This record gives sequence, structure tokens and C-alpha cells, in this order.
Amino acid sequence: MFSEIPSEEFEAALDECVERLLWEAGVDCPPVDARAVAEHLGLVVVGHRELPHRAQFVRLAAQSRGNSGQGTIVVGPAERPEREQWAIAHEIGESVVHSVFAQLGVRPELAPPGAREAVANRLASCLLLPRRWFNIDGRGFDWDLFELKDRYQSASHELIARRMLEMSPPIVITLCDQGRVIWRRGNTGCHLPRLLPEEHDTWQKAHVTDNVTDESLDPLTTGLDRVRCWPVHEPDWKREIIRSEIAE
Repeated sequence: MFSEIPSEEFEAALDECVERLLWEAGVDCPPVDARAVAEHLGLVVVGHRELPHRAQFVRLAAQSRGNSGQGTIVVGPAERPEREQWAIAHEIGESVVHSVFAQLGVRPELAPPGAREAVANRLASCLLLPRRWFNIDGRGFDWDLFELKDRYQSASHELIARRMLEMSPPIVITLCDQGRVIWRRGNTGCHLPRLLPEEHDTWQKAHVTDNVTDESLDPLTTGLDRVRCWPVHEPDWKREIIRSEIAE
């Protein structure tokens, strides 16, 4: 069902829903605080240390007939603020996913298994990184991951990198943890080769030196114009995110 909907139409429905949420919450610039958005929308956010999941959207029992009950987001313990932000943003998405279905002409009861969860995930990403702002800032900052992270503080480095794939420049994003490639995605729909030697060298420099690396490449021999790698290093964990720009 969703596969039959053009990607542009699907993304437009997500963006329109998020624009409406931000307008209702009075948010007009980044960073987006998902907790504040939830509260402005009349959703209560409460903590629960024993919650097995990061967050859960529930509707408390109505106090009177005709009242649908108080929308509440129950948040479990999170290791870092960005994960709590994502969890709350996801549950905001769960609370409004019906509006996306309605705009796309999809009946929720006929949607494929997992569709609600998938749409809520996309809404969370769009909420923390609204397309209109992110696309402008991305170009203005030359898609520098660290500069974008400074501006969109409630989103994780990985979420920002994934959102880059939904913008127009043809790129490949590769995420590496502890010296291993964890995932590699492109936005052109073409088959992705393994890391090129030039990409691998750029990655290893960042991994070893703990510095951002930026290399211009020969597009005739590599098919790439440029490769950058950002080290997202912590005392006991090394993560690197590679952005490879495809020659047009």
C-alpha cells in the first residue's frame, strides 16, 4: 500500500504534519525540544524508571463521558539526552500518525504490519530535523556534521547523518563503530560498492587522529568528488561517520 505512494507525496505529508505541530507549539527555529513540543500539544510527559521501553504513548482513562482522556508520554531511563528526545518525538509521532494516514488516503486498519511504527519513526526524524530548516542549514554549513549538531542539539549525530540522506545532494553515508562498518546507505537508489580505498584511508585518519578529515577526490577514477569523516569519539567508544559526495 505504502509502496504505491510516490516518495515525494509521502515526504510532503510528513513535512506538512510536522510543520503544523511546530506551529501549534510555537517553535520557529532549532533546536527542537520534543518535551516542550509535547507539553504545548497538551501531552503530559512523565518518567518511569522501570519502563522496559524508552517511551510509550498512552491515553489515561477519561474522567467524564465524551472526554477521550489525557494523552500521556511515559519515558523510560535514557543514557543520554538525545535518546530521550528521540523517544518523546517518536511518541508524538504515534499520537498524530493518523493525520498522515488520512492525508495519504490510507485506512489505518488496512495498513501493513509495522506501518504505524515506521511512520512514527519518520515523523520523529522530521520533528527533530524539520526539512525546511535542515535543508537550508545543511547547505549553509556545507553539510558539516559537527556544525549541524551544534544547531540541532536535540538530535544525535547518527540521526543528523541519516537525515542528510533525505536531502537532494547525491551522497553515501557510512557509520563505523569500534573499527567496523555498521551500515552504509546512499540516496540514489543505486547499488553501493564496498568502501573505496580513498574512503577507507579518510576514515582511518579520523579514527587514529581523532580529527575531522576532508579529502577531495578525482571523480573520473572514484566517482566521488569529496569524502569527509567526523570522529564521534567517547572515552570507551569510537564511532566515525563518513559522508561521501557522489560526482554528478
